[in-house]
Amino acid sequence: MLETASRLFYGEGVHAVGIDRIIAEAGVAKATFYHHFPSKDELVRAYVVEQSSRQRAALAALDAASPRERLATIFAAMCDFGAGPDYRGCAFINAAAEYPDPAHPVRRAIAEYRHWIRDLYRDLLAADGHPDPERTADVLLLLRDGLWVGFDLDDAATVRVAVQETLARVLGETGATAR
Repeated sequence: MLETASRLFYGEGVHAVGIDRIIAEAGVAKATFYHHFPSKDELVRAYVVEQSSRQRAALAALDAASPRERLATIFAAMCDFGAGPDYRGCAFINAAAEYPDPAHPVRRAIAEYRHWIRDLYRDLLAADGHPDPERTADVLLLLRDGLWVGFDLDDAATVRVAVQETLARVLGETGATAR
């Protein structure tokens, strides 16, 4: 059920997909569905938590020799995904747009993910010896958000170059030039 819901929510939007369609495409009885998910909001929260778990696992599997290379690898992987044919934006940003109340359980699950990814950036920056890992983690979170929207709206090659240059500048690498 969650796999079916995830595919539909990501592909079409949370509010555009009804419970009856998820039940039909998952091939489960309505009673079974409601036994596991008493409401659609609980299913959406489970979807967000599952997306978070998948991203955590994917980032844990990325191999890099240093914290700086790990950050570069993370952003390169996001660019690869954003430039892919099945890209439909960021699952978290998309869900947040459909649940505007920050106190809603779906938005709290999104906030937990964002806190985790920001802390990952901060920890990698600190391990790399960056002089201001707290503030720079905030900048990287904004870069992350911008690249997700940029890949949805702009030319993928242009976004990729901008992300690479911005990351290099934020990390204080020499040779980062304006386009």
